[in-house]
Amino acid sequence: MPVDSVEFCKALADETRQHILEMLLEGELCVTEIVGAFDISQPTISHHLDVLSQLGLLTSRKAGRQVYYATDRDRVLDCCGELQSRFGLATQNWKSSGSARSWK
Repeated sequence: MPVDSVEFCKALADETRQHILEMLLEGELCVTEIVGAFDISQPTISHHLDVLSQLGLLTSRKAGRQVYYATDRDRVLDCCGELQSRFGLATQNWKSSGSARSWK
């Protein structure tokens, strides 16, 4: 599924979501464990997990009544690569034009 750069940036603009992604790089955790690491309610954490999941940045598996989440490293790298390719080229085009008013 293609990456929407704007939605990816919006997701990462929230510090809590950044921390969740970092935590889940270490390995999978259930919602209860994630909630325990923050001073935030379970519904709010679930909302953050939903935002990250909708972009495909998390993997999840159900075990009984618990859902375990982990960061999908490949997807995060794809999203970062898309941004780099998009804005790396944009920066290059802007610099080579010689004027802030022109765009290639």
